[in-house]
Amino acid sequence: MSSVKVLLRSDVVGLGRRGDIVEVAAGYARNFLVPRGRGLVATDGAVATADAMRRTRSLKDHKDRESAQTLAKQLDGTTVALSARAGEGGRLFGSITAHDIEVAVTKQTGAVLDRRSVELAEPIKEVGTYEVPFHLLDDVGFNVTVVVSAA
Repeated sequence: MSSVKVLLRSDVVGLGRRGDIVEVAAGYARNFLVPRGRGLVATDGAVATADAMRRTRSLKDHKDRESAQTLAKQLDGTTVALSARAGEGGRLFGSITAHDIEVAVTKQTGAVLDRRSVELAEPIKEVGTYEVPFHLLDDVGFNVTVVVSAA
């Protein structure tokens, strides 16, 4: 099989990040990466473009990390109240999901978060107090206390 070097124009899971020069099968580059705009065949001029892309990515990553750390400090230990219909014994008629928690945090604190940052192992199905971890970046996270009450 022949292979070709490709400059990635966007992040490709399992292959590399924007600005990386990777070696892939010629068919993968010809049929997937190049037509979809995710990569360019690497030429001599592509090396300079790759350096510029990596610098831009580095600056963006640094800014994202700073804003994530600031948000984590601001929200760590915050208490969020949710109410849901519950039956006898505190069992909810539905459940509280990661999306519900994300919406409640956004409404009550004004911080815009992504639902995927909520690390809820399974939906909450009973009235009570829960510690819910949030994961913003690889090493940036915080906990929010969720108080679920019967409506």
